[in-house]
Amino acid sequence: MAPLPVRLDYPLRVFVLAAVLALYSRPVIRLRPEHLTSTLLLGAAVFVVWIGPDLLFPHYRQCWLFQNSLTAVQSSLPATLRRDPLVLTFRVLRAVVIVPIAEELFWRGWLMRWLIDTDFRNVPFGTFAPLSFWVTALLFASEHGPYWDVGLLAGILYNWWAIRTKSLADCILAHAVTNGALCAWVIATGRWEYWL
Repeated sequence: MAPLPVRLDYPLRVFVLAAVLALYSRPVIRLRPEHLTSTLLLGAAVFVVWIGPDLLFPHYRQCWLFQNSLTAVQSSLPATLRRDPLVLTFRVLRAVVIVPIAEELFWRGWLMRWLIDTDFRNVPFGTFAPLSFWVTALLFASEHGPYWDVGLLAGILYNWWAIRTKSLADCILAHAVTNGALCAWVIATGRWEYWL
């Protein structure tokens, strides 16, 4: 069976991920943020943290710490699709809706609690334990390739927000705001390397 064309692959991925999240996460996610204004501000602040080093120091990412065999800057979006409205729409939807839900369920909703007690359901969301806090932040950083430095700061801020608010919905919203602002930045400036 021939693979789907890349242009059709994006909507299918978004639909399947959204369906899985809707079916399996609805019973555990309270989707009403409790700290709306401060959550929006935190999401915007993480966006500024994300692009700040590259704006202040234009050749910052060319250092060996970021450009090596493990963490080279490279966009996952082929150049031929960077102006395709359908692909961009679904790429943004995935980044703003699906990724924040999936990642916050995993990092803050499960891993931070599982590192405290393997029966994580016994650990209230937002419980602080130093090992859990730092391991989660470091692993979150590691999944962001050449942006591991700002990924670490984002992980620290999102972990802190989980502990401060005790609200998964607030963490999801902050993450969605960061990703939404980053999507707008990528499309407006053509800095496709931010889309790993």
